[in-house]
Amino acid sequence: MSNTVIKCDTATLHKLKVAYQPHLTEKQPPNTLFMAKINGCTITAYQSGKVLFQGGHHTEEAAKWGDALQPTKGSSTPKASTALPQNFSTLSVIGSDEVGTGDFFGPMTVVSAYVSKENIPLIKELGVQDSKNLKDERIVKIAQDILHVIPYSLLILPNPKYNELQKKGMTQGKMKAILHNKALLNLQRKIDPVRPDAILIDQFAQKEVYFRHLKGQKEVCKEDVYFSTKGESVHLAVAAASILARYAFLKEWDKLSAKIGFTLPKGAGPIVDKAAARLIRAKGEQALWEYTKVHFANTEKAKRLL
Repeated sequence: MSNTVIKCDTATLHKLKVAYQPHLTEKQPPNTLFMAKINGCTITAYQSGKVLFQGGHHTEEAAKWGDALQPTKGSSTPKASTALPQNFSTLSVIGSDEVGTGDFFGPMTVVSAYVSKENIPLIKELGVQDSKNLKDERIVKIAQDILHVIPYSLLILPNPKYNELQKKGMTQGKMKAILHNKALLNLQRKIDPVRPDAILIDQFAQKEVYFRHLKGQKEVCKEDVYFSTKGESVHLAVAAASILARYAFLKEWDKLSAKIGFTLPKGAGPIVDKAAARLIRAKGEQALWEYTKVHFANTEKAKRLL
């Protein structure tokens, strides 16, 4: 079987596991961190940091995360993105991040936020930091504090539209790229004539793959665009974008829970399967189109529970 192998650091391995959470298999071979199957491609992550992509579209799937290792003995790490300018954390930056991609229930939300160098001390004072270190209650409080302090652009991709695009063959990666690009363009127009020193996207795909996803778009934001994993720790603009995106996601989550009549669980684990089965019982299988990302493995697991 044809395959591609990449080498990832710990942070990227974590991102892979989160991204492929809905597609994880119960089988886990020895010395592996996880195994997932998506669109005919099997992804196996090993404790050594190597990740094996086998089967259909293995080259494209692997390219989202790093450069392929040569079959001969050689380098151990994927090629890095373009180096960031010096003192990047002190610059005026537009940061962009997304939330909801690994959740079965709820929409995908993308936010681009502008933090000028003059506003960095204030943003720090308001508690902006990596959202992964914050509980939802704290995120809501910080988001409400910064909403009127920094310019931002929010885009929400509702489940029905997500499912429609996915059914037509669009990958989640392409959806994310299009949403990030649109949010960046919206925000640039909002702050015009001010120009940021740089734009930083929390990396979900290699730079080349990201721009390949945007082929055919009428307008593409390209100038001074950088990519970094763990972007929240690189510049507060990404941390602010992440918090605002999470806040928007939680608001949409509450609306869906109120509409369905019970609190929806987050993520894509066994408790989510049970909630999906409950939804099907209450409103019929067609309700999944409105509340969930139907291509996730949770759909079939919920049906089996019934």
